[in-house]
Amino acid sequence: MSITGKVFKEYDVRGIFGTEITPALAYQLGRCIVSLLSAENIVVGRDMRLGGPELSSALIQGISEAGANVADIGMVSTDALYFVVGKHRYDGGIMVTASHNPSQYNGFKLCGPQASGLSLNSGLSLVRDQILNGNLPEKAAQVGQIVQLQNILPEFAEHCLSFVDPTRIKPFKIAIDAGNGMAGLVAPYVFRHLHCDVTAMYFKPDGRFPNHPASPIEPDNMRYLQRMVQAKGCDLGVAFDGDADRMFLVDEKGDLIGGDMVTALVAISTLQRFPGSQILHNLICSRSTTEAIVKHGGVPFRSRVGHSLIKASMREHNIAFGGEHSGHFFFRNNFFADSGMIALLACLEVFSQTDKPVSEVISEFDSRSRTGEINSTVGDIPAKLAALKARYGEGADSVDELDGVTIEYPTWWFNVRPSNTEPLLRLNLEADTREEMRQRRDEILAFIRS
Repeated sequence: MSITGKVFKEYDVRGIFGTEITPALAYQLGRCIVSLLSAENIVVGRDMRLGGPELSSALIQGISEAGANVADIGMVSTDALYFVVGKHRYDGGIMVTASHNPSQYNGFKLCGPQASGLSLNSGLSLVRDQILNGNLPEKAAQVGQIVQLQNILPEFAEHCLSFVDPTRIKPFKIAIDAGNGMAGLVAPYVFRHLHCDVTAMYFKPDGRFPNHPASPIEPDNMRYLQRMVQAKGCDLGVAFDGDADRMFLVDEKGDLIGGDMVTALVAISTLQRFPGSQILHNLICSRSTTEAIVKHGGVPFRSRVGHSLIKASMREHNIAFGGEHSGHFFFRNNFFADSGMIALLACLEVFSQTDKPVSEVISEFDSRSRTGEINSTVGDIPAKLAALKARYGEGADSVDELDGVTIEYPTWWFNVRPSNTEPLLRLNLEADTREEMRQRRDEILAFIRS
């Protein structure tokens, strides 16, 4: 079966297992990644998806036949793989996962030394072209060794807990929705060191996702957690995506907490340990996020959207913490890689410093209304962005094109940016009141879709 370039996304490789993502592709990816990284030692992990063992086996074979040694760490979370690569100084790692995608999908997330991100702009396009052209590197004269690393999750849990003082985290009543993903394996190793009362939801890894898709960024998939928090009288709830590198919170009422508000919470925790640090946030995070960073003595650093871009910026500027609205949270002391579990622990630490319920802690800095991301199909994206700039730029407080077009007014702002893979424009808008948010949202959407 022929391999097409469409499975190579901006930051990873993803597609339908069996037709687009095949053992043949996995093998070829293994052969090529060794040359790209000039690697001698590579880590391979996988999540619980049904095609994972087959893809992992073919990938490992390709790496070995290219001459590199392989450490097979088995079924783990993506952030645990990043930890192993960084902590034990491997030349790179590949995680067999399709993250939050439905069960029929699979794919690969790749990283270089110190868990540095690999994207189309940092080498993945070269691998893509080698595979599509059938121009694989020669097999090595001597195959690499393959070793099975025993359970690395206890060590990873200790690493996560090093970001907080576990003795100061209160005995919260917390519901955790693993979505039949990898958080079901990781969370027990972390929470055995805490005194929390955990209601475990869908902890058994199952790549069929029998309860709901492991994509908590979709509000419909959060309703199970919301109901459980309300039914059990929990202090808060948390949901992880399939490979457990992202996490999303709900408060004691079952209300959703946005990723930009979680960014503010983790920033507060980070600034208590590293006063005066730069804190990265992407450009569609709330103004309230920036205000919280400044209030707690931090220096905001505004970034484009995209985890490879964020990792690169954080390394370049030695930034202590970075957060995205989409549930990715990056830590300097985690090799600048993202981790949902570390972010959760940081939030628990902040919640433990007050007797207020979670909703009140959030309300102290979450005072605005946001649309969330709204997609529109557009025929001529550059023309539409230019039209938006011309129509709304005049009289605005600021206009910039760091990522698409961002236009700011005293009481509201919006960003419109193009999709990397589809003819879409993505709108994010925020206003000081719900009424103005709705009015401006409808106005901008009508302009975009006209």
